[in-house]
Amino acid sequence: QVQLVESGGGLVQAGGSLRLSCAASGIISSINDMGWYRQAPGKQRELVATITSGGSTNYGDSVKGRFTISRDNAKRTVYLQMNNLKSEDTAVYYCNGHIASYTPLTRDYWGQGTQVTVSS
Repeated sequence: QVQLVESGGGLVQAGGSLRLSCAASGIISSINDMGWYRQAPGKQRELVATITSGGSTNYGDSVKGRFTISRDNAKRTVYLQMNNLKSEDTAVYYCNGHIASYTPLTRDYWGQGTQVTVSS
């Protein structure tokens, strides 16, 4: 079974920074696009950032210029560097990956989430 495990969440002050990590494990033949999504209290889950296998990135409008997504294919890990954090960034952050496991068919996998809380 493929698993995505997030880490790096926590409590920070407004204006501070955090770096989230998401590591994929299990029987994996390939990892294509990966991304980060978040869900704040009372809100729907929204796109934060995505990155293709070739390194092309895109970001949600609310985080452009503040967050940076990257990946290390050898480590099967995707990162999210979050700078100039705002209270509005408070949410559970979920890692997402399009991953092929036992078969060549790529499926969509989600991590359990990591809490990010920004105090003001």
